[in-house]
This record gives sequence, structure tokens and C-alpha cells, in this order.
Amino acid sequence: MTNTIKKLEVTAEELDLFISALETQSKILQMQASAGGPGANERLNEVKSLLVNVSSHREVSRDPRPAQSGLWNMLRSLREAI
Repeated sequence: MTNTIKKLEVTAEELDLFISALETQSKILQMQASAGGPGANERLNEVKSLLVNVSSHREVSRDPRPAQSGLWNMLRSLREAI
């Protein structure tokens, strides 16, 4: 791998797809490494490193309201029905 840095513009959906593909590749390499595949551990480390780097650029969408439990949602629905 070269250390040349280039910028690439991608949509959030494309970035999610890319991350998903890297996660799949990581799982495949884990299986190959556990079976003793030649070079699989080195390649797995490269893919995991890339996955961490790419994942750090993913925008985290935050819901303005905190996550609520099912019971809380049910109580809120009852209150709104009254």
C-alpha cells in the first residue's frame, strides 16, 4: 500500500456501503486466518485498520430525543389518548 493521501467525495449511503463491504471482507479474512491461510492475518490487520479509519468519517446522526423504552412509549401513548 502506498502512503499517498487523496480525497474522495462520497455520499453517506456510499460510505455506509463501503463500511459494510469492509466488514464483510474482515469476516472472510478472519475465517481464512483461522484456517491458516497464508498472509490472511496481515491482510486482516490492513482491512481492520482501514475500517477504523473510514468509520471515523461516518457522520453520527443523533436523535434530538433520548432513546425511550417500550414501557415509556406505551405510557406516553396512553397520556396522548386521554
